[in-house]
Amino acid sequence: MATTFPSWLHALSILALLLGAACSLLLSVQVIRHPQHMTVMNVVWPVSALFGTVFVVWAYFRYGRLATMEAHHRAMERDEKPPNMTQTPFRVMVSKGALHCGSGCMLGDVAAEWIAFLVPAVAVWFGWHSLFEEKMYAVWALDFVFAFGLGIVFQYYAIVPMRGLSPGQGIVAALKADTLSLIAWQVGMYGFMAFAQFNLFPQLAGERAPVNSAEFWFAMQVAMVAGFLTSYPVNWWLVSTGIKERM
Repeated sequence: MATTFPSWLHALSILALLLGAACSLLLSVQVIRHPQHMTVMNVVWPVSALFGTVFVVWAYFRYGRLATMEAHHRAMERDEKPPNMTQTPFRVMVSKGALHCGSGCMLGDVAAEWIAFLVPAVAVWFGWHSLFEEKMYAVWALDFVFAFGLGIVFQYYAIVPMRGLSPGQGIVAALKADTLSLIAWQVGMYGFMAFAQFNLFPQLAGERAPVNSAEFWFAMQVAMVAGFLTSYPVNWWLVSTGIKERM
């Protein structure tokens, strides 16, 4: 669709999205060739690269490769602790915990945004015209439901294998480990998207960015980085207290 966004912003948006796609593809190949010991991280790394781009790629090659099945098996053969537990600084463990939460958030947000765009009635079901005058707020409610659901699933499949929990215990542990982290992430994500849609884009182009525009998804990339920053202190506390597993 035709937009009035500046050509430089459109070009920057496309380049940023292509970079994210390339980084995600690179890490997808890596986790296929060298699967992670924690299975869900095979999804977390490529998804996180969509918004974290070269920084996530660097983190994977510097620290993520320490947590492959190969690395774990070699450590077990030598009767040693896995290298990711001995060679990963605590601050990086916290970052991995935040990305673990954020990747579920991103998948949920992407799915919700497109569903609400393609089927506007869904936004009505989530409060548009009744609770909210702004469609965006209703879509955010849908975003949260999807992100929360996927976040808990991701956390469940991280905690249960590591702790040997029953399904019921795993759900409770996942809720404890991920609820605050996910809320903190969504606060950062919503905050930046609100700034972009209500302030930045109207100033640059006199309109908001529609979901089917490169500018919208470029803003979402930045919003995910904002979510990482707002969730990091929460994840520091969760990991340091043992509520969330060290990765």
